[in-house]
Amino acid sequence: MNFIENLKKELDANVVPRKVHDLFALLYRSYVETLTAAGVDFTEHVKLFDTYLELVKKQLAHPYPFEPYHEKLTKPFNHHTFGIELFRPMVDQKKSVLLHPQNIERMIQQIDANENIILFANHQTEVDPQLMNIALERQYAQFASNVIFVAGDRVITDPLAVPLSLGCCLLCIYSKRHIDNPPEHKEEKLLHNQRTMKRMRELLEEGGKTIYVAPSGGRDRMNPQGEIHLAPFDAASIEMFRLMAKQAQTPTHFYPLALKTYFILPPPQQVECELGEKRIPSRQGAHFAFGDEIDMENFPGADLKDRHAKREARAAHIFHLVKTYYEALP
Repeated sequence: MNFIENLKKELDANVVPRKVHDLFALLYRSYVETLTAAGVDFTEHVKLFDTYLELVKKQLAHPYPFEPYHEKLTKPFNHHTFGIELFRPMVDQKKSVLLHPQNIERMIQQIDANENIILFANHQTEVDPQLMNIALERQYAQFASNVIFVAGDRVITDPLAVPLSLGCCLLCIYSKRHIDNPPEHKEEKLLHNQRTMKRMRELLEEGGKTIYVAPSGGRDRMNPQGEIHLAPFDAASIEMFRLMAKQAQTPTHFYPLALKTYFILPPPQQVECELGEKRIPSRQGAHFAFGDEIDMENFPGADLKDRHAKREARAAHIFHLVKTYYEALP
């Protein structure tokens, strides 16, 4: 029985809802068509979809209770390796680019000294954590595997996303985009975010941590003209990370990270309220640029007296840095 037949069987048995079935089937067919067109032997990778289906069924039956801080699961099942192997054939290594790896070397030295790293980055695909691991595995596998990603609620509740999310270190937070939906859960979500912030402060106090955050609060989107625009950074988000790092009293370094991964797994053009989005992968290069360390105190506008204006100027400066590195990627 092939995967599509097996998926249909689970639909008929009411194990998998119609929407999950349709989205899963679309992902599978797009995956196979992409690799067939690229002339890539996908035999072993397609077998992973049988495992993927079992993981989704498990999530549907017993949703995983993510804590504010989730450590990647590698036992008894290695979700970390699973996510990487599932999307490995979608990364064209010959077309992939890694800019400024010397900055990763510097970060590793700082981590080894028990200091912290916070990466202010743009965000383009649901599988950016897996793509980063694939891009860095030849030289910096341990660095990539230990990155803690600040994750929105979508990737810890969507049945197709959860099996991949379980393989990542996550600080789980409700983004501003979704905290009011539904309104009756807003207070609960705010309390959850407070617990997450408390746990993050503890992690920073421990030291030796690398945290990836997208200060935009979401993924970059394509406009009607077919142009991909980086989502602007939120000054309040950047200020929160700056203050938390300061309160932790453990040396913390801030770096810009630009990534160009959009077409490997494009997001919906519009931010969707309901769970479940179409996933149509394609085989592309995965591009990353790790920028020079950010001076958080000296930047254009640092002399402004109004603290709100100063925060906005800092955020604009960091966004400009990421955008400049982004534009240098192919």
